[in-house]
Amino acid sequence: MKLFLQLAWRNLWRNRRRTLISTSSVLFAVVLALSMRSMEYGSYDYMIQSAVGLYLGYIQVHGEGYWEKRSLDESIEVSDSTLAKFDSVPQVTSVVPRLEAFSLVSKDSATKVAQVIGIDPAREDKMTGLAKRVILGQYLNEDSKGVMLGEGLAKFLNAGIGDSIVIYGQGYHGVTAAARVPVRGILKFPIPDLNNSTSYLSLKYAQWLYSAPSRVTAIAFMVGSPSEMVHVQSELETMAGPGKEVMTWEQMMPELVQAIQADSAGGIIMLFILYVVIGFGIFGTIMMMTTERTREFAVLISVGMKRWKLIMVTTLETIIISMIGALAGVVVGLPILWYLYLHPIPLTGEYAAAMLAYGLEPILPFSIAPGIFLAQTAVVLGLAVVCAVYPVLVIRKLNPVAGMHS
Repeated sequence: MKLFLQLAWRNLWRNRRRTLISTSSVLFAVVLALSMRSMEYGSYDYMIQSAVGLYLGYIQVHGEGYWEKRSLDESIEVSDSTLAKFDSVPQVTSVVPRLEAFSLVSKDSATKVAQVIGIDPAREDKMTGLAKRVILGQYLNEDSKGVMLGEGLAKFLNAGIGDSIVIYGQGYHGVTAAARVPVRGILKFPIPDLNNSTSYLSLKYAQWLYSAPSRVTAIAFMVGSPSEMVHVQSELETMAGPGKEVMTWEQMMPELVQAIQADSAGGIIMLFILYVVIGFGIFGTIMMMTTERTREFAVLISVGMKRWKLIMVTTLETIIISMIGALAGVVVGLPILWYLYLHPIPLTGEYAAAMLAYGLEPILPFSIAPGIFLAQTAVVLGLAVVCAVYPVLVIRKLNPVAGMHS
């Protein structure tokens, strides 16, 4: 075997131009496949992360029936000891209690229905980085009795730092919730819906305002790895007890799961077409290489070289070329994809407007998950090995006399 490898290696570099052309075809094929799959997976990860990391969490615990009704009457009572128990789950990285309601917010003659969210400021910032969204004023603390408004909502109300707005709505069990609240901060989100209709209170103040002491509508959880989500869900179901439901983001947002599945099916079709193009590209270079060496093969067979040995050498040549090209493709593709991963491509025009309508920042993200590099490199190598069948068939059927005259 060592002798065959030496012969294959020397044969490759007897004609450097041919070898470089063949290697380059594999290299570009790998880079193209990596770019397409990285962009596809990056988009999926971004959609999930936008839903999960910006607000929803991987898992939520709330009262039974709350997700359908979204009413304060389905809120649950949560103590500090319960939150500490949830914090102790090894795979959980963040536990964020919230009290959510929809109320009228107004200033002077301007009135709008907005989402009012009571938060634990420290826990919320750890999960969603909310403090970084503050563009004016200051972030809330645990005992704050002020409100933070989305930038669009603040403009609609013509409210600035130090102004007061009126919050009027329905609290727990139908109790009237009304208060005049000073504006402490203005937030800016990349998503228009959040900018135009979101306000934040401290959790303690929200519980007082809506007459729901020690109650929350939901507890959001972040986990260290999405693969641990199902295990954590099972553990939380045991800890939460009766009267509560534990839902993953997939259960809370089935439409997003369906959108990803539909897009993935289309991506697989496009990837198959790409593989066909790549396969023909590799096959073309191998066919060219084989045709150029027909006379050489005929002479070797004529002087007594066994056909199976010649097949072994040519197959090794194809595999070596494919491996060099695949590794070079990873080396070339990795820094490009790494840069695009750190600096997503901003989108404009109609496509950007469509993404904003779905609540997504208009960017084209990329992924650098190791599985992408391994899978695409393996597929391209597999295509190259399949194409290696062609020189095998040529050598098996080659007539030495006709080959020497070709």
